[in-house]
Amino acid sequence: MHKQVDYEVAGPGWRGYYTVAGTAMLFSVLVVVAEILIGFLPGVAHASQRTVTVIDWFTLFQNNWFLGLRNLGLLNLIGAALLTPAFLAMYFALRRASEPWAALGAILFFMGMAIYMADNRAFAMLSLSGPFARAATEAQRTLLGAAGQAMLVEGSNRVGLFLIDAAGLVLSAVMLRSKIFGKATAYVGVVGNGLMIVLEMILASAPGWSNVWLIVAMCGGVSIMAWYLLVGRRLFQMGAVEEEPQRGKE
Repeated sequence: MHKQVDYEVAGPGWRGYYTVAGTAMLFSVLVVVAEILIGFLPGVAHASQRTVTVIDWFTLFQNNWFLGLRNLGLLNLIGAALLTPAFLAMYFALRRASEPWAALGAILFFMGMAIYMADNRAFAMLSLSGPFARAATEAQRTLLGAAGQAMLVEGSNRVGLFLIDAAGLVLSAVMLRSKIFGKATAYVGVVGNGLMIVLEMILASAPGWSNVWLIVAMCGGVSIMAWYLLVGRRLFQMGAVEEEPQRGKE
């Protein structure tokens, strides 16, 4: 019976795509790990703590452009982009269990991705840091500083991440009605994405609750990475099916 589900989901035209989607999702986990490891490198924490004003950001970009991009979410952008094939694959795999809710999950994800990509200002800040360093007059520096401050305010919008987490929560709930990914994967996804939604709400409404959001971030981060690994592994398994579906089984 389990193989029948595999056959219906991973037909000949989809096996290669599921493999690509699983690979991309596992790479997204590596991006998260890289983001964490970079934070432990010597000088990174100190440099990050000093980025209080827009001039601090411009100085950071001049001294270490990669760290400036990373601190403004470069690796998060890459990790989110790598999730795109997997979320599309999850929609197609889960549409038989509940097509309306699976479609909602996919729509929320792509809306969140569009907003998140549009709101990120990492490269815009990098492009402003050069002219700011070369500015010949105080008026030019003031103008560029105001532009940079506006960029930082626009980049602080977390609606995109909220929608991406909401998409993961919806698709995890649909997994509970399907035998394709398993109950364990579904529950881990519900917990992980749910905690990340709580984190976004705390950061938006009560950023001063440092102890609370740190605990939620740690628990949610571990859970969401486990979900990525479980989903990525399952997509690999679906892509590895080599037998043809039985005739007459729709």
